Amino acid sequence: MPKSKRSQIVSLTKVAKKTREHKNLLLAEVQQNAEKWKYCWLFQVGAMRNAHLKTVRKLWKDSARIFFGRGAVMAKALGTTVEEEHRMGLHQLAQQIKGQVGLFFTDSEPQEVTEWFNDFQQADYARTGNKATRTVILPAGPVMRVHSDPPEPFPHNEDPQLRKLGLTTSMKRGVPTLENAHRVCDKGKVLTGEQAQLLKLLGEKMVVFKVGLLARWDAASGEVVQVEGGCTDVEPEGDEIENEDEMSEM
Repeated sequence: MPKSKRSQIVSLTKVAKKTREHKNLLLAEVQQNAEKWKYCWLFQVGAMRNAHLKTVRKLWKDSARIFFGRGAVMAKALGTTVEEEHRMGLHQLAQQIKGQVGLFFTDSEPQEVTEWFNDFQQADYARTGNKATRTVILPAGPVMRVHSDPPEPFPHNEDPQLRKLGLTTSMKRGVPTLENAHRVCDKGKVLTGEQAQLLKLLGEKMVVFKVGLLARWDAASGEVVQVEGGCTDVEPEGDEIENEDEMSEM
């Protein structure tokens, strides 16, 4: 007889055990990498998107190791006091692990790392709570998708969605059309959920995924150097790591 696909009761003791084991494994992995690499960078992410962080991981997979999320576990692994630090000087880095930050272990020299991350920026769509970086006004006429090259009008089957998001459209020759200009958003103002969805449909990207380097630990000297200008604009609610195991693999 085949097994039932109905939800099964899972013992909370098993869940707790798995969580503890995962934390201990992550703690050990962070410490192992602290022993392996010459440098450890503390970084922050602006406009966090899992897809872009995966790209960073892929591009550095042969010359670095990235950990992102579980800040309390990472801080514990490094040691937050002189007495607890895993290696000399790491407590200075651990004490700065707050909020949405990560660790980047590598042997690459500081100049190469800073130049690479300064150049790596990926435009993306804004989310609810982001501030509009520019004013967007749709002119009267067919509603156009700006992300296509050349821009093309929306198909007729998307007219209900456009109306749901606040556009007053009518169908002309099978194309959603505005009788009057429509102001989507104003520069500097916080975006609502509807505005963010509409901007995405239109193809208007307003945020930039960027890794900001905050501090660097040098294994040879134990010195921690602060990086000027490394802070980025963090979203009100950052993207979540898709699953716990993925966090330690990054």
